[in-house]
Amino acid sequence: MARGRRGHVGDLRISITDARGRPVPRRGLAAWLSRVAPRRAKGRVTIALVSDAEMRALNRRYRGVDRATDVLSFPADTDIRAPQRLLGDIVIAWGVATRQALAAGHSRADELKVLALHGLLHLIGYDHEQDSGEMARLERRLRRKGGLEEGLIERS
Repeated sequence: MARGRRGHVGDLRISITDARGRPVPRRGLAAWLSRVAPRRAKGRVTIALVSDAEMRALNRRYRGVDRATDVLSFPADTDIRAPQRLLGDIVIAWGVATRQALAAGHSRADELKVLALHGLLHLIGYDHEQDSGEMARLERRLRRKGGLEEGLIERS
């Protein structure tokens, strides 16, 4: 999943691909995420837009949950001093994102931003299930910075 459309602002490099690593034309998503990302998000990230069936298989394999979820994060390097650090991969289910956008009353592009931001925060070590609201507060602040009303954690 290393090739694709790239967005680059500062020290964050983002490639957007399909499940096979082919570039997906979503430069606006990469630029937006680079702009709102926290300063500690430095390195390379791939965002893969996959089918619901592909996401279901990943969710089953890595989380033991037999359904498609909206976003999964797969962190890579743990050494924050590594040159050209690979932060990891964010996988987003295209169909789930589309349905969630309709339910939330906003565009699919906005939903992809919500999911990509959520996934990025997981890549840099945040965990909303165990952090007493730290990730939720940061996600809310960054989302507002990027012009989005609602976040993923708040929907839960």
